[in-house]
Formats: sequence, C-alpha cells, structure tokens
Amino acid sequence: MKTRYIDLIEQTFDFPKDEFGLLDDRLTWNGIDLMAVIEKHGTPLRISYLPRIGQKVEQARESFRKAFREHKYVGTYDYFYCTKSNHFSYVIDKVLDKGVDLETSSAYDIEMIELLMERGRIRNDATVLCNGFKDERYVRKIGDLYKRGVRVVPIIDNMAEIYQLDEVIHGPCDIGIRIAAEEAPKFEFYTSRLGIGYKDIIPFYMRNVSKQRKFKLKLMHFFINTGISDTAYYWNELSKCVNVYCDLKKLCPTVDTLDIGGGMPIKNSLNFTFDTDYMIGEIVARIKDICTENKVDEPNIFSEFGSFTVSDSGATFFSIIHQKKQNEKERWNMIDGSFMTTLPDTWAISKRFIMLPVNNWHDEYERVFLGGMTCDSDDYYNSEQHINAIYMPRFREGKRQVIGFFNTGAYQDSLGGFGGIQHCLIPKPKHVLLDRDANGDLTDRVFAPEQSAERMLELLGYLHRSELVRK
Repeated sequence: MKTRYIDLIEQTFDFPKDEFGLLDDRLTWNGIDLMAVIEKHGTPLRISYLPRIGQKVEQARESFRKAFREHKYVGTYDYFYCTKSNHFSYVIDKVLDKGVDLETSSAYDIEMIELLMERGRIRNDATVLCNGFKDERYVRKIGDLYKRGVRVVPIIDNMAEIYQLDEVIHGPCDIGIRIAAEEAPKFEFYTSRLGIGYKDIIPFYMRNVSKQRKFKLKLMHFFINTGISDTAYYWNELSKCVNVYCDLKKLCPTVDTLDIGGGMPIKNSLNFTFDTDYMIGEIVARIKDICTENKVDEPNIFSEFGSFTVSDSGATFFSIIHQKKQNEKERWNMIDGSFMTTLPDTWAISKRFIMLPVNNWHDEYERVFLGGMTCDSDDYYNSEQHINAIYMPRFREGKRQVIGFFNTGAYQDSLGGFGGIQHCLIPKPKHVLLDRDANGDLTDRVFAPEQSAERMLELLGYLHRSELVRK
C-alpha cells in the first residue's frame, strides 16, 4: 500500500515538473536545495529568486512574437511593469535590466521613478504610463515628470482629469483613456469604478479632447478585474473594447495603441494548465479580426503585467512547531508564523498558492489543517486549489517539518505591510534574495532581517530611537 507523501504526489500529479524536483526526500525549486537555504537562514523565511523575473518578461515577449508572426499582425508590442504588484528595488532593478517600462498607480510611484532617474536607472527615452484615479498630488507629480523630459502618458480615469492635467502640462503630450469595463456577474456592482463608460468615450473625445491641441489621444486602456481568462465573459468584454477602439480610430487618427492591462494568470497548483502562448495568440487574433471587420489598422499592443512578472519569484517558508489534536478527525499543524500577516491574500480573498512540504517526502502522509500563531480564528489555511484538503508528511515530535508556499512574490508585502505593525505583533519574517552570478552559481544576501520586538515597540510609541541606540 502506497502511503508515503511522495506516492500521493506522484499519483495525483505529473511530478517532478517545471521548477520543482526532488533531491532524496527534499524539495528543490529552480534547482535550489531549499533545505540548505532554510538551515542557513531559519524560518519563518521569505525568499525572492530574482532570475525568474527576467524569465517571465522574456516568456511574454516570446509569446507575443509567436502570435504576431502566426497571425501576420502589423504592429508592435511593449511590456510595461505594473509597479503596484511589488515596488521593491530588487524587482524594479530586474525589470529595468530587461528594458521594461513602468506603469504607475499613485503620486508616490512617481517619487520612486524620480529617484531612479537621478541614479541613471531609467532611460531618457522611457515611457511611463500613469494609471488610476488622480488626486491633486498625483496630477502635480505627473507634471513634474513631464517637465523632466520623460514621455509620460496619463491615462484618463475620469473626465475631469483632462482639465487638471491642463494646469500642469504646458506642451504637447500623449494621453490615453481607460475604458470602464462591465464587471463579472458575481460582482456587487455592474460597471468598474475605474475608467470611463463605453457609451461616454466618443462623446468625451469629441467634446473635450478633439478641440484642443495640447493633448493627443494615443491609446485605449482595457482591464478586466477578474483577469485574462478563456471565458465568454472575457472575450465579450475584449470585443466591446476593440470595437470602441475601432469607432474611435475612425474619428481620431492619432490613436494607435491598445493597452490590454494585466491579469495574466499565475500558477496556483501543480495541476495548473493555463497555456500562455494559446491565450496571447487568441487575444492577438481577436484584435486583428475585429479591426479587419471595421476596416481599421490593427493597433500596437501594450500590456501591464504585474503579478505575472513577479509572483513566480517569491516563496515563503514556515516550520511546523506543534500538532494539536482537537478531536478524532481534526489535526492542526501550527506554524511559526501567521497567514494573516505574512500571506494576507489567503485570509482576505481566500487565495491559494502552491503549498508543498520541503522535506520528509518519504514519510507517511496525513490530512491536516494549518494554523497560524495569532489568536484570530481566521488565521488558518485548510485547502488546496485542486482539493478541499491538505495532506502533509505525518507529524512526529522531534522531527523537523518545513512547508513552503510558492508564487507569493506579488502583493503580499504591499497588502500586509512591510516592517510595520502586524496582527498580534507577529513579526515580518527574514527576507533573503537569491540570484545567479556570471557563472550561474547561486548567491544569497539578506534583504531584511526578521522584524525585532524593539522596532515594533518603537512604532507603537513605547521606545524612542535614542533608547534603541543605547540598547
């Protein structure tokens, strides 16, 4: 009878696969012996494997190259990184190394871009897309970026923004318009709060944009909150967007670009089967077909892939420190961290990541629940994407068990807060950056140590900086 954890995985999935493999009874990830890293740095631990960022950029570019070639698409493709997915410098450095331009969501993104410009990290001919609702500070910072000679493209989110931008931009400037897509039926509201409604775009262009000389309409922006998916809903919204683009193109010769936004799915299970090449090929084909029907030239294409770019680079690790048997059926494996603070997506939107034990793959398995260290009853993880259960190597006192959550590189620190006050004062884990040198050898450096109790007490007002220095 096959009762080992490795037997369970091999019977359920095609394993080893992709970035995962085994070294004896230990998990490897991107060729890394994870237990060796964990034994050096301990748990809880967050890892960023930086080479994956560039690999994802190249994957998308190659998919668009194939699609353009297959469908004889006349146009260009540009990859933009959605900074809100992960603002950290080590991520931005990697995307800039790949010649990727940036998309912003707030005034504070532009503060970051200005600092990168001062350090020579952003090209003089770079394009910056400015998305999102724009308050007074954001509009002012867009004007500052324009004055520095950057090709800034504000994407109009509401009709009043064009008047605000007119106050801070004093020369010719390309702009875009965001389309307010209709949301999926499960949403509590019908139309996205972001952008301008389909029926209002052409009247807005005719009344407010076409009659002035400063702003030239360059692109239409389209994004579906549920992301890119092979569903009737997505294809219907894409078709409506491209038809609006075509109607606008007949009135406005300067518009020549369609920004399809982000939302490319990321792997959340070992049985993840999304075909990126197929999906991008279908998007390109659909855009071309609709443009051909409308007798307009197909547009250049922008994308703003954020999570797709950075998610695969992240992994988070915990040790099982105790097992609580609450009744005959429920075993709780308690981790040395918190899901609510370290992986807030699991709590806030019930997101699932790839979860695997790092060691003891040859041990027998058992069904368990995973519990966090906070005193909140919602601090748990109890199912996988493919099945409503979690199976782990059988817990044994005195035998270390480490578990890993993979593809956690987007949003977790942004949503949970980095270095701030966490629920029940559970500290942020140590964060290590892994990279490859010129010879392909693995390198590691500590980006941030585990958050200290003193730092949290300082933030709470119990300690002051002078007292920390004395300590």
